[in-house]
Amino acid sequence: MERVIPLSRRKGDIVVLVYFWINILFITYIVDVEQIVLPDISGDWEYPLWPPAFFVDIIHWYGNNFDPVLIARPVWWRMTIWIDSLFFGPFYVFAIYAWTKGKNWIRIPSIIWASVMMTNVTIILGEEFMGPHLTPAPLLVLALNAPWLLVPMYVIKRMYRTETPFTETV
Repeated sequence: MERVIPLSRRKGDIVVLVYFWINILFITYIVDVEQIVLPDISGDWEYPLWPPAFFVDIIHWYGNNFDPVLIARPVWWRMTIWIDSLFFGPFYVFAIYAWTKGKNWIRIPSIIWASVMMTNVTIILGEEFMGPHLTPAPLLVLALNAPWLLVPMYVIKRMYRTETPFTETV
């Protein structure tokens, strides 16, 4: 007989859940939405209805000071934003539920998500360090992007080992 391993015994899963919550509450539907509703900020633009102006100002300050590709918004960059908004956002909703409740059906979607996330972040970091939109603060940008590589690596390791990552035989 199988039973769900309590979340209190799955410490690494708690870290993953915090990461999913940060993404759904801030990254995907504030930072990314800003880049969708304001695809070009090189000329005149007006504050959108969402996200709030306060967040738009923080995003632009960060981009102008540390992350030039975020301000340049080349087409390939915008496509990663659309992937995040259209696919990762809904994934986070299902993943938060599944990882919290210990639902094994999220295993393959988690591996797919982690693989795509690592691919996107690797491409973004390549631009940050070697592309035309070099960051003036490589250590800061690497530190801020590290969770978007490390958490997916952990998820793949966690999900790959067994077909039933959230349950145990009793």
